[in-house]
Parts: sequence; structure tokens; C-alpha cells
Amino acid sequence: MKILVVGGGGREHALAWRLAQGGHTVVAAPGNPGIEQVARCVPIGVDAHEALAQLAVDEAVDLVVVGPEAPLVAGLADRIRARGVPTFGPGAAGAQLEGSKVYSKQFFARHRIPTAPFAIAHSLEEADAAIDRLFHGGVVVKADGLAAGKGVVVAATPDEARAAARDMLLARRFGDAGATVVVEQKIVGREVSVLALTDGTRLEVLPSVEDHKTIFDGDVGPNTGGMGTVSPSWVSDDLAYRIRHEILGPTLRGLAADGIDYRGVLYAGVMIDAAGAPYLLEYNCRFGDPETQPVMARLRGDLGSVLLGAAKGEMPVAALGWDARVAVCVVVAAAGYPSNPRTGDPITGLDTIDREVLAFHAGTARAADGTLVSSGGRVLGVTACGVSVDQARAKAYGAVDAIGLAGKQVRRDIGARGRRP
Repeated sequence: MKILVVGGGGREHALAWRLAQGGHTVVAAPGNPGIEQVARCVPIGVDAHEALAQLAVDEAVDLVVVGPEAPLVAGLADRIRARGVPTFGPGAAGAQLEGSKVYSKQFFARHRIPTAPFAIAHSLEEADAAIDRLFHGGVVVKADGLAAGKGVVVAATPDEARAAARDMLLARRFGDAGATVVVEQKIVGREVSVLALTDGTRLEVLPSVEDHKTIFDGDVGPNTGGMGTVSPSWVSDDLAYRIRHEILGPTLRGLAADGIDYRGVLYAGVMIDAAGAPYLLEYNCRFGDPETQPVMARLRGDLGSVLLGAAKGEMPVAALGWDARVAVCVVVAAAGYPSNPRTGDPITGLDTIDREVLAFHAGTARAADGTLVSSGGRVLGVTACGVSVDQARAKAYGAVDAIGLAGKQVRRDIGARGRRP
């Protein structure tokens, strides 16, 4: 098959690599220096929707896989499907599950999906009242719209929550995305990411992943888009069953009841409380980054045929297999990330790392002289498999230490939380 992957980050590199490993011809737009090792890259940005749709037609691709959330929310999948090209990724209606926190929380409530008590605030007065009502040891303030994974503040005190609300509603830190906020009661527990493929009717639930969201070791500091992941996570079979039947299944039925034909990824951020009950925090409408990296490293089988089946509404179920080993992904981030990442720093040492370790490019570019340089906050997702978490961590960190990047930031505790909740 010939497959067009839209995007140029670590998630898209992992997808393109796995699809190429499956024998498919991959075209990527715009791609990156890592993706160009496994695909032909075309310099069309993810916001050039008409050009991307025309590229899919001109290249006569069999399938388009849309990676990032912003084009999905803006309706890119709808535009490409209108050209008659099978597309993996929800239309604009389904992508609102990620595009609007207000929409998603109301969807959860309407379809009785377990989630934290919440309130919607359009003004500072409404936010303050919601914080007073919902604060029980902690509260979460979320920008309604897309904020590159950074529009969430977990506040330990009411004053911290009020400051976050002011930052979003008055200072407009996230622009129009923060014109409305969701305030929700904090669920105390341990978070896990669960990704499922769907054709609108069937579900293929992928192995769970644990992310490490804050910038510093010990889960402190500001939230990032993710500093590292482990898969499979500590989630038991019984808990996985509950997540499927209490969260993912009702979501799929709810989408169908609302008249939404959802063909793509349902990526659930789930908090497991002290009693072992799962609560849905939020949905993403696409593969996660850096969650995708360890999942692709462990995947066995023809991913392309499964994604094509999902795009056509006829997804084969149980067609994928999994490496029995554990995969760990360690993010190498730029100096200044997440608030003000520095770009343009040379990257060295990639040619010296163990060939079994995968270095997925998330924020890289070529300088005028051909040198590989940083171009974003999260630069690389260094991913390794091992028979144990410790072995996978040792391989990944060994490679990380061999990579040169001035001022690089790396969490040293990815996968060190233990395998029990």
C-alpha cells in the first residue's frame, strides 16, 4: 500500500517507521529528518488543508493517516474523505472530543461516562465560585480549546487555581483557547493512557501506556506534552476490562447516538483512584506523543491494513500482536522547555547509539549546511525494549547519554514508579 502520513513530529516518525516496517510505501507531509529515513517527505505543512487533500489525490495513495490534533479539529479528515481517499482520523465533529474540553465534559456527563465533577466558567467570577465549590484537596483548571497539551493546571491550593483561571481568562495565556475554562475536582490516583483504534463500531484497544508529564523528576514542575513513557503499564487485566467497558465502549455508543461516525484513535487519559475505579480525565482524538513511540516499538502485525480497515468502516479485530518485552521512551527536550524552548542547537551522537534503540525525531531540522539541529521543545523520543523495565530503561538512558545537545533536559526517572498502582 501507499500511505500518506500527515505531520512532522515524534508520533508521525513512529507511525511512518512502523508502516514502512510493514512493507508499505510511505509519503509524509511535511515530515522531518528522521522520517525522511523511512519515507519520502513533501514540504506541505499540516495547516495547508487543500494542498494536503490534493497531494493525497495526486499521489494516488491508498490511505491517509492524520497525526496532529489541530488539522483534525479543523476538519482535514472530512476534506480528504470528500476526495474519495480513505482516511484514518475523525472528522471535525468527532475531533471536538479533544478540541473542546467543555464539549467533552458535557459528552461524558450526557453518556454517563465516569469523570470528575466539573463546572464550566466563562468569567473569573464563575471560575472563583467553581473553585470554592469543587476544591477538595486539589482542583484542576483546563483551557477549553487546544493548547498543545499545556492548557491544564493541577492546583494544590485555591489561590493557585484562581491564578491559573486568571492566567487563562484575563491574561489569555492560551489565546481564544482559554476564553472559557473547565474547573474540575481533582481525582487523586495514578494516571494511565489507553489508546484504541475504531471504525465507528469496533474497538481495538492497544496496550496501556504510562506518561510522565511534568518537566522534572519526581513529578514536579510545570506540565509538558510528555517527558517519557512506559508500555505496557502497570494496569491489570481486570482494570483494562473496566476501562474498556465503562469508558471506551460507552464512548463509542455515545458517538453513534449523537450521529458521529468516528474512524480513528480514541486516546483516553484515565485516572485510577485509591479504590481502583477508573475516571476519564479527557480524550485526545489522535495518537499520543510520546505514547505512540513505545506502542509502535512493540507492535507486531500489519498496522497499515488495520488502519485502512478502520478508515473504511471494516476494521479487522485482533489482527495485531505485541512484543512481550517492555518499551521505555525517554524524551530529550531542549533547553528552556516547556516555557521558552531554545532551537537551532546541533544534535550529535545519533550514529553511535545501539542500533536496537530507536531515536524518533520530534523537533529536529536540517540547518543550511546540512547539520541536524533542534527545532522544537521535545527534540527526540529515545525508545528501547527490554525483558524488564530496568533493562529497557538502561538501554534508553545509555543512548540518551550518547546524544549531544547543548542544555538538553531529560527526566531520569522514566519507568521508575514501579509496576503497582
